[in-house]
Amino acid sequence: MQKPIVTALLSYGMSGKLFHGPFVHVHPGFHFKGVLEHNTKKVNADYPEVISYDTLEEVLNDPEIELVIVNTPSNTHVDYSRRALMAGKDILVEKPFAPTVAEAKEIFDLGRKLNRKVMVYQNRRFSSDFEVTKNTINSGKLGQIIEIHLRYDRYRPEIGPKVFKETPIPASGIVYDLAAHLLDQVICILGEPLSYRKVTRIYRKNSQVDDYGHIHLIYPNQLNVFVTTSLLVADPPPGIIVHGTKGSFVKAFCDKQEDQLIAGMKPDEPDFGEEDQGKEGRLTLINDQGEKTVELVPSTNGKYMDLFESVVQTIRNDAEFPVKESEVMIQIGILESEPFKV
Repeated sequence: MQKPIVTALLSYGMSGKLFHGPFVHVHPGFHFKGVLEHNTKKVNADYPEVISYDTLEEVLNDPEIELVIVNTPSNTHVDYSRRALMAGKDILVEKPFAPTVAEAKEIFDLGRKLNRKVMVYQNRRFSSDFEVTKNTINSGKLGQIIEIHLRYDRYRPEIGPKVFKETPIPASGIVYDLAAHLLDQVICILGEPLSYRKVTRIYRKNSQVDDYGHIHLIYPNQLNVFVTTSLLVADPPPGIIVHGTKGSFVKAFCDKQEDQLIAGMKPDEPDFGEEDQGKEGRLTLINDQGEKTVELVPSTNGKYMDLFESVVQTIRNDAEFPVKESEVMIQIGILESEPFKV
C-alpha cells in the first residue's frame, strides 16, 4: 500500500470544514496532519488529532507535509501557491486559480521547474447534475447541439461579510466566484470557444463589485453557450438547459453533496451524493415522424471524492490531473477579459 500523502489545509472556514477536511480525513490516500488557523481555532472540535498551525511559515517548514491545499481568499492564491511550491510542496488550489493568465502561467511554470504538482480544485465537475448533463450531451440523443444555457443564481441583495469577495481587488466579484464553476464545466465538455462576449453589471445598493455576469460563448457548428450568474434572482430557473436538433434536456442544479456535508454526513457513507427523488433531468425527444417522448433521466451519485482520488493518483502515480492546465488557462483568460461596453 502506498504511503498516505501528508496534507495541510490553509484555512478552516466553510471550504475547509465542508469541501476538504472530510475528504482528506476519510480517504486512505491522505494523512490529514494540519490546518492553518491564524485566529479562531476550530479544527480540533472536528478532528482532535489534527495540528492547528499559527502561521503559514509553520506549515511550510514542516518537512512531513507533502500537499498544501490553498483554500484561502482568492486574492491570496498566487502568493500562497508560489510560497508552497518554493517550500517543496505539491499544491491543490481552489478556483479561481489566479486573477490573470500571466499569474496562472507563472505558477504552472514554477511547478514544472521545481518538479512539483500544481492542481486546481474544480469540484463541480464531480456533481451529479453535471455528470448526467455531460453524458446526455455526449450520447448524441439530442442530435446537433444548438444551444446550452448554464445558470448559477442566488438572491442575496445585501453586501456579504467576506471582504475579499465584495471589495474591488483581484479575482473579486460574481464572475470570478460563481461563473468560474460554469465556465469550467463548459470547457471540460467543449474545449476552447471560437469567440466569446462577457457582460458584467452591478445592481445591488452599495456594491463595489459585479453581482451579475453573462458570457456568450460561440463554438464550432453554430453552437451557442450562455453562462449567466446573478445575486438577484428570487425565483431561479433551471440551471441547465440544452437544446439540440432532436430534442431538449432540462435539469436543475440539485447536487446534494454540499447539503449533506452541512448536515454532517460523511463522504464515505453509502447514500452520499445521491440526489433527491423528483430531481431527475427531463429529456424531451422528437423522432422523424414528429412524435414526442419525454423521459426522466436519473443522475448517478455526485462524487467529490473522485477529485481527491485524482490528487492521489497524480502525486503518487504521476497520472494526469483531470482539470488540465490548458483548460485552466482558457478559463482564466475569459474571467480576466474586459467586459463588453454598452
